Amino acid sequence: MKLAGKIAVVTGGANGIGEALCRRFAAEGAEAVIVLDLEQDNAERVAADISTTTRAEAFGCDVANEAQLTGILRDIEAKYGRIDVIFSNAGVGSADGEGGIAGPGATSDVWQRCWEINVMAHVYAARQVLPGMIARGGGYIASTASAAGVLNQIGSSVYGTTKHAAVGFAESVAIEHGGQGIKVSVLCPQAVAPRMIANAGDEGGVQGGDGIATVDQVADSVLKAMDEEKFMILPHEEVLVYMQRKTSDYDRWIGGMQRLKARFQQRSKSQQQ
Repeated sequence: MKLAGKIAVVTGGANGIGEALCRRFAAEGAEAVIVLDLEQDNAERVAADISTTTRAEAFGCDVANEAQLTGILRDIEAKYGRIDVIFSNAGVGSADGEGGIAGPGATSDVWQRCWEINVMAHVYAARQVLPGMIARGGGYIASTASAAGVLNQIGSSVYGTTKHAAVGFAESVAIEHGGQGIKVSVLCPQAVAPRMIANAGDEGGVQGGDGIATVDQVADSVLKAMDEEKFMILPHEEVLVYMQRKTSDYDRWIGGMQRLKARFQQRSKSQQQ
C-alpha cells in the first residue's frame, strides 16, 4: 500500500518509533496523520510539526482504556470519513515500577498492565476499524510487537509473553480478514534507540547484541514492508535466522538462550565490580 492520500492513525505516536512513523507517513503524502499518545503535549508537538505538509491532529489517549480509544477512533472516522491505516504502535516494557525485572513471579498488576497495553489495545483498535475497512473493501492494520514476540526476552517473562500474544493476534487478523482486502503487518525489532534501550544499559542489554537501530531505520523498514504488503517487518535481519533456529530444534534453542542469559549475567556482574 502506498501512503499517499491515506488517512493514517498512529498510537504511541509522540515519541520514538511512533513519531518517526508519523513523520514518514506525512512525507509520503498521507492525506491526514492522526497522532495518539498518552503524552498529549508531545503528540501535539508532532502533529504541529507535520501539519506543514499534511493535515494532522493529536489526541491524548490511554490505549488501555477501551472506551477512550474506540471513542477517539469513531470520532476520526466520522470527521475524515474513514481510517485507511492504523498502526498500533503504543507499547510498554515490564519493569515493576521499582526497577525490578518482571519474571514469571511478577505481580498480577504488572502482568495486567502489560497485557492491556501490549495486546488488548491492538484488539480494541482492530475491532473498531475493521467493519469500515471491510465495507470499503480494504485497509491496513499494522502493529509494533518486538523480536521478543517471535523469540523471547531474557529477564522479562511479562514482555516476552505479551509480545508473543501481539504477534499471534496480528497473524489471526491476517488469516481471518486477508480475503476481505485487509493487509496486516507486525513490526518486530530488536534494540531501537533511544527509548527501547533506556533501561538496558548503553549497549542495549541482551537485545542490543546485533546492533541498535535508529527510529529512522525502523521507519524505513516499515515503509518498505507496507509498500510490499509484507506481514513480518524485521529491521534486524538476524532475527529471521534466530526464528529458523528456534523452530528447527526447540531444545537446542532453549539451551542456547540459557547460555546467553548466563553470559549476560556474568558480564553485568563484571561491569558492576
